Amino acid sequence: MVKMMNVFVAVMTLWLMLSTFSTSQTDEITCDEAIPLFKPCKEYLVGSAEISPQCCEGANTVYKRASTTQNRRELCSCLKNAASKYGVKPDKAKQLPKLCKIDLPVPVDPSIDCNSVA
Repeated sequence: MVKMMNVFVAVMTLWLMLSTFSTSQTDEITCDEAIPLFKPCKEYLVGSAEISPQCCEGANTVYKRASTTQNRRELCSCLKNAASKYGVKPDKAKQLPKLCKIDLPVPVDPSIDCNSVA
């Protein structure tokens, strides 16, 4: 269960890392903090469940707290590894930002180079 959630978090981190938004928050989020926020997304990302409001709330929290380039790159690597390890379906991960109304400037892609994230 935790393993599958880690995969989802990895995918969401990729989105966050790719994002170039600026935020006034200085409370950076760690991988260990981000992963539990994606727990409500697990069944959606690895299975056939519908996306839940709680999933979108967690994803938005991670997105908003990834406030620096370095933080986004670290989350990108974390979530990318977790997604691969726990079997997140790439097509589901790609749909999540749209379903949660998160406006990412770049698409979610498992082949992203996290070092290129701004």
